[in-house]
Order: sequence, then C-alpha cells, then structure tokens
Amino acid sequence: MTGLENTNVGSAAPAEYPSRRVLPHAPLLAAARGAAPTHRPVWFMRQAGRSLPEYREIRAGVGMLESCFDAELVCEITLQPVRRHKVDAAILFSDIVVPLKAAGIDLDIVAGTGPVVANPVRSAADVKALPMLEPEEVGAVSRAVTLLTRELGDTPLIGFAGAPFTLASYLVEGGPSRNHERTKALMYSDPKTWHALLGRLTDTAIGFLRAQLTAGVDAVQLFDSWAGALSLADYREYVLPHSQRVFAEIASAGVPRIHFGVGTGELLGAMGEAGADVVGVDWRVPLEVAAERVGPGKALQGNLDPAILFAGRDVMEQQVRRVVASADRALAAGATGHIFNLGHGVLPDTDPGILTAVVELVHSL
Repeated sequence: MTGLENTNVGSAAPAEYPSRRVLPHAPLLAAARGAAPTHRPVWFMRQAGRSLPEYREIRAGVGMLESCFDAELVCEITLQPVRRHKVDAAILFSDIVVPLKAAGIDLDIVAGTGPVVANPVRSAADVKALPMLEPEEVGAVSRAVTLLTRELGDTPLIGFAGAPFTLASYLVEGGPSRNHERTKALMYSDPKTWHALLGRLTDTAIGFLRAQLTAGVDAVQLFDSWAGALSLADYREYVLPHSQRVFAEIASAGVPRIHFGVGTGELLGAMGEAGADVVGVDWRVPLEVAAERVGPGKALQGNLDPAILFAGRDVMEQQVRRVVASADRALAAGATGHIFNLGHGVLPDTDPGILTAVVELVHSL
C-alpha cells in the first residue's frame, strides 16, 4: 500500500485533548491519514459481540444498556477481540442510543428487536422537550476509554456515535423500521421541525464524541446506518448539513474521522463531502467504484460481505483477496488508503476462528 505521506500520524495531541496517545506506528491511523502503513490494517464492525463465547459468558444476565454504562465491563468486552483476533484497532463497546438514554430519553434495547422508544418524537413540541446531553451523563463511557487506553498498548481505540438521521429514525419510528415511513413523513411534511430535531441530535452526537475524544480515543466513526433509505436529493437536503456539522465540530481533535452507512452506494459522493477522512463502503459496491464516487483525497474502509464468512475457508480466502485487489485498484484511482473491514457488522453466529483467519490473511497480503 502506498499513500500520501502525512507527518501527523504520530503528532502530539491538541491542547484541548491532552489525553491523546501518540501512536506513530499504528497502521490504521497511517492508512486513515494517507500515509504508508507497515501492513494493511483490519478490524471488524461488531467485533466485540455475540460471535465470541467469552462475550456471551461475561454478558450472561446483564442487559445491553446496563453493560454500556459499566466502565470495567465495557473495557473487558472491548479488549476481547483484540486479544483473540489481533485486529489493528479496538472499537468502544457501546450502542448508538447510549447518549439518548444517558440524556434521559425513555428507551430500552430489547433482545431480538433493538432500541425501543417509549414516547416517539413526532411534533415540534416533542422536539422542544428533548433533553440535552451533558458530559457527566456519559461519565462511565469516558472512564471506560481511560481504562482502555491504558490497556491497549499501541492498538488504536475507535470511538463512535450514531449520525443524526439514524438517531432521528429510532426516535420518530419508536424503534427499528423497514420503511422509515414516519421518519420520512415528518421530514417531508414539516421540514422546520425535522431540521430542529436533527439539530438537537447533532448536538448530542457532537457531545458524545467530544466526551470520548477528551478521554483519549484515537479515531472516531459516525454510523449513519439507515441513510441508505434516502434518495441522493433527500440526503443532501435533509441530512448532509447536519452530518457536516458533526465532523466540523470535532475536526480540531486531529484524529481520523470515519463515516459509514449501509446501502449507501448512491450516496457515497455526498457522504464523502460530509467531512470524514475515511468513507466506509458496504459490500454492494466495489471499492474502485466507491473511489470514483467518493472522489480523491479520502481513504476507504471495507468491504467484505459478512455472509461470506459462513461459506467456508476457501471461499473466504478467495473473497478476501478479491476485496484487497479491488482496494488496490481504488488506491490507483485516487483513494489515499484502505482499511480492511466487513461491509457491515459481524453476524452473531459467525465462527470466531474464521475472523482470526481473515486478519491473518489480510496481514499476510
């Protein structure tokens, strides 16, 4: 892999973020910043989770949200895939609705369903009544970051937040949705209320990311999981300005910023304009095509189909090599770096051994 050399890979932390570690040799940070990593970095979305027996054991009898507010438990769960798979980054064990819960919104994560909101937000009055997140309300998350940066050695820690649109979808729908019909109805019928809602949620995302950055995370990812439900025109009008503000407000931290959504092939160009350094790509779009859509000056992340991990070792090896070759063509087309990942999260029934084998293969290439 080659990229544009960047002297900031191991630079000191900005004065406003004194907890930042200096990791001059971390391949993920190098690839994200357009420098040349010592090897191609790899990590997995949802790498800490139900695919690991040690995770299932430690989470037995403990609710998801309860887990997310236990700093020691968050630390241990986050470390598990780093120990097992030797991935090039840890990602903080949390959930995108954690800052909403911390702020006082009545919601829970129901097994087999996902986040369920007791009182959906569907009017201007509902938006006005939304509580604002205060840093101390996510103090457990900050403590977990502090613990992790002491344990991880030279391995970077990725913090994350849900993007304003995806958070809005959960709040408006009251939970996960296939068609996002209530969300789109509010967006189209009452743009003023819609933008007020996304403005509040943008503040929430910024506050949650700043808390993690202050505690010492080395990179951040903004998940816009449901943005793929939108047309390009609607994304530009109703979503992009808010995502841009998130990235702009945390730019001074000086860490790589990653943007990811599912089913966003038609949105990649606009998502590239949001301000991230790295654009995540799901499995539907070849990386060289993604590079053309995103445009030069960005690194790419992805994009092995998670289902391929169920097809056997030979198929996995073939498809990993295909993704790497596609990434190399993307680099030739103007992408500044490549971080190997899945095109979405690790599926719960994935054999952990196959994930370890993916890491070893990517590193060997």
